[in-house]
Amino acid sequence: MLTQDRRRRVVRTLTLCAVVAACSSPAATTTPTAATTAVPPSPTLAASPTQAAAFPVTVTDDEGTAIEIASEPVTIVSLTPANTEILFALGAGDRVVATDDGSDHPEAAVALPDVATFATVDVEKVVALEPDLVVAGGLGFTPDDAITRLRGLDIPVVVVYATSVDAVYDDIELIGTATGTSDTAKTLTGDMRAEIDSISAAASSAGTKPRVLYEVGYDDTTGAIYAPADTSFVAEMVTLAGAETITTGDPNTYEMSLETLIAEDPQIIVLGTNPFYTPTPDAVAKRPGWDAMTAVRNGDVRPVSDIEITRPGPRLPLGLRNLVGAIWPDLTLPAAS
Repeated sequence: MLTQDRRRRVVRTLTLCAVVAACSSPAATTTPTAATTAVPPSPTLAASPTQAAAFPVTVTDDEGTAIEIASEPVTIVSLTPANTEILFALGAGDRVVATDDGSDHPEAAVALPDVATFATVDVEKVVALEPDLVVAGGLGFTPDDAITRLRGLDIPVVVVYATSVDAVYDDIELIGTATGTSDTAKTLTGDMRAEIDSISAAASSAGTKPRVLYEVGYDDTTGAIYAPADTSFVAEMVTLAGAETITTGDPNTYEMSLETLIAEDPQIIVLGTNPFYTPTPDAVAKRPGWDAMTAVRNGDVRPVSDIEITRPGPRLPLGLRNLVGAIWPDLTLPAAS
């Protein structure tokens, strides 16, 4: 059952992963989060002291706003889990002084003070830290009024959101420019791109593409089913994993009816799980009407930890690797870089 806390976490996680229209709509719902130990995470890259960063620099964020950053930031606030991961992967983690309450990776970020929760920012706490840079989330992840207030106090706020895998690379490089770690950012995105391309190539050659439902949520009380919206970030991840993605049929919602899902007849159902959402194949088989689907009849309902799959950050290759493992369990993938 989707409790109020569960709904909050579902929306928070996928806000940054979905298309703009889907995430700005109250009806949009997104994927749960979870840690995974299936494959060790990609190593953090250290920023090279020889990197030449020209400041002041003006960057244009994902909302089209030009932000001037006067000097290399030494005090940074991150307001989304993905941005926190990116900053640490770029070697700027020692400059991050506060995060949001969802920033759970790397371990060094967990102990940092929280200045934001889903849909709220404690502007006074942020201002008290005197940040040189705030990295916020678009699509409503960081409230617009908080961004406006911070900018009104001459605090540079860069807003990012990734609606595709290519946009993840772009955002990492954007944050690299804003923090003076451009060289590290380009190395990181190059490595990520190479590994994702290699994994996707192996998956695409594995065989006939199965019809896959990536379940991002289910309400036991109402029977509401949550799946990737059309053209969403999550749908792209399933496609990269060598499958035919079953989507809601609408770019503006993550909810679909049971009748629509039965008509699509998934051959594999992948359950995105986390500590707050732990559906099991047995539980799925007992849902009313679900025994009409090929995946349920054949026992092809497979849980996967999904934080790396749906969080648009440096661990995306690990997420794709885990997703491919759920869809193609017998496939040998190229070694992690």
